[in-house]
Amino acid sequence: MASRSDVAAVCDLYGVNSAARAGLIQLAAEVRQRGWWTAYADVFTGSYIGLEDEAALIKQWEVQLVPGLLQTEDYARTVISLHRPEEEVQRRVMARMARRTLLGRPDAPQFCAVLDEAAVRRPIGGAKVMLEQLEALVVAARRGNVEIRVLPFVAGEHAGLEGAFTILSFAEEIDPDVVYVEGTAGDIYVESSEQVERCKLIFQRISDAALSPEESLVLISTVKDQLDK
Repeated sequence: MASRSDVAAVCDLYGVNSAARAGLIQLAAEVRQRGWWTAYADVFTGSYIGLEDEAALIKQWEVQLVPGLLQTEDYARTVISLHRPEEEVQRRVMARMARRTLLGRPDAPQFCAVLDEAAVRRPIGGAKVMLEQLEALVVAARRGNVEIRVLPFVAGEHAGLEGAFTILSFAEEIDPDVVYVEGTAGDIYVESSEQVERCKLIFQRISDAALSPEESLVLISTVKDQLDK
């Protein structure tokens, strides 16, 4: 049975384009182990969720919103309902909550998230929803496999101005890292080693400019207290 790395090698040999390559790699992963996300095939139509489920390390830079893996149900519902018909919303919220369990599994990946301060301060869903979300961030940050940093406004210009992205790394060294960029016009999977290394460097620079995990929790708690007044 072909592994992800086997499929990647064959795709490289035959010059398969990036989108098709990502789909074939995902198919190989699903054949080896049918994932929980197949129950939500109507929601998760791309390759990302299968790759995320396999990852040993996830690094995410987020500009506008709290990352999906850390969202509360009400926060997720608010975000999802902005551009979806009502009949789709609950189904997508259920899928996102199922996805969130990834970080609590025995074999959970390491998750390193850097959030722009705007994502912490913007009261998505109103004060009550945002208070609950900020408390959830504090709780998540106490997990041994979760690190949350906030890039403060005072950092000024920074390496992440081009937009949000996620870097997925895998336990087997032979499996190449993948950079995922979500977009309104379609998702992008970056697998070129040169471009992946560039994104890793950008992420490191963003992390270096961000507050420490401890300082980030202080900021999150401060914003929470301000909302609670």
